[in-house]
Amino acid sequence: MKKSNKNNNRRQFIKKSATAIGGFYIVPRHVIGKGYTAPSDQLRLAAIGAGGKGGSDIFNAWNEGANRVVALADPDSKNATRSVERFPEAKLYKDFRFMLSEMKNQIDAVTISTPDHVHGVAAKMAMDLGMHVYVQKPLTHNIYETRQLTLAARENKVVTQMGNQGASNPGQVQMMEWFDKGLIGAVDEVHVWTNRPVWPQGIPVPKSQDLPSHMTEADWDLWIGPADFVDYNSLYHTFKWRGWWNFGTGALGDMGCHLIDPPFRVLGLGYPTEVECSVGQVFTRDWTPEHIPEGCPPTSQAQIKFPASEKNASPVSMTWYDGGMRPFHPSLIPADHPLGDSNSANGVIMMGEKGIMTCATYGRDPKVYLNSGEILTMPEGYSGGNKYFDKGEHGHQVHWTEACKAGFDSPEHKALTSSFDYSGPLTETVLMGNIAIRSYNLMKEGDNGRQFYGRKKLMWDGDNMEITNFADANQFVSRPYRKGWKLI
Repeated sequence: MKKSNKNNNRRQFIKKSATAIGGFYIVPRHVIGKGYTAPSDQLRLAAIGAGGKGGSDIFNAWNEGANRVVALADPDSKNATRSVERFPEAKLYKDFRFMLSEMKNQIDAVTISTPDHVHGVAAKMAMDLGMHVYVQKPLTHNIYETRQLTLAARENKVVTQMGNQGASNPGQVQMMEWFDKGLIGAVDEVHVWTNRPVWPQGIPVPKSQDLPSHMTEADWDLWIGPADFVDYNSLYHTFKWRGWWNFGTGALGDMGCHLIDPPFRVLGLGYPTEVECSVGQVFTRDWTPEHIPEGCPPTSQAQIKFPASEKNASPVSMTWYDGGMRPFHPSLIPADHPLGDSNSANGVIMMGEKGIMTCATYGRDPKVYLNSGEILTMPEGYSGGNKYFDKGEHGHQVHWTEACKAGFDSPEHKALTSSFDYSGPLTETVLMGNIAIRSYNLMKEGDNGRQFYGRKKLMWDGDNMEITNFADANQFVSRPYRKGWKLI
């Protein structure tokens, strides 16, 4: 019997009318009948992080049985319960490293939906084994990891997609069409905002708590992964890790890849050249702000600047707001119109010569307010050419799985809205804001008390991944890794 090997397996997706698998031959699907998906046409999927967002990612990638889920990895078995129930035949693991190693010839593609700090290590290992990867936003915890994943995707010739599902929203296609027609002219000013954090942030480091009854010390050590070890606290797991730099990337990391995506795509932006921020302070005693470098701040504002691009003739100044802060109404937008979302909690404004373009979260509800007073909205039922428009999250995961089947550099691959060639630079832009925020809170004790010496504009050399005017900020471009977890 002919056995598959590393150079001739289903990752290459060379389909034959009869494929020898496990002792029997697959009957061609045209013989079986319409609506049946032969195993030889299915991706063998695994999930790293199977609870929460990981549950919906692997479910959408499964695509109602168009693909097969063969393995699940999650150190918290309780959190993964729903995925385990959905895919009872999938092999269960606590440690994704064992899963990838043991099943390296049985997995075609992997969804990675862990906390941010694990994204880079997991995706790099999977890609080096030749597996296609879908990685939740932000792509990684820091810029160095993002750059390494972007390069590794090309070197390993794998199909990639980041989980900023709004990239597959037809609203973004509509916005590009409007802009490319010159409706609002060149854009020089962009405003992006979110109501995040919606979890505790800007609070003191929590103390140790007992582990939940279903988790062991070994499970917690796996959850910590490449980060610095800290004792368990419910303010870290399962959801609130976003507010701690050890694991998360704050409000910017949570929503930046969703909200900065439309202007980044529409305007054809690349690496920024500079960033500056201001950060909300917390006082628990008179005249002395709290200094909590381990945690993200309760609110922040960052200005990120970009040079002119091939699509947009003007340099761009982008202002980010979080913690409930947002821009004010431009004069072209009627006073009773919400900004972005229906409650103005999240949104995007692009200020052009001839008008203003806006959208809500995920590129929803795009509008153009022209200087003439005319207001344009997206036609009802507009699909933007997306044939999976009606699937979950506009088919963001399905587009990826179909591109995996078509192969690296295929038309389907090139048509993906957030492969790492695009989402890598986007993520680096988002994480630039975090370099400024973390630098803003650098502190040393001096003769006159505390000195916050990193509160300055930072100049960025994107090609070399370096802050050129403040060396101490470069410590946040990467991170140290625990033994056994280094990004290889």
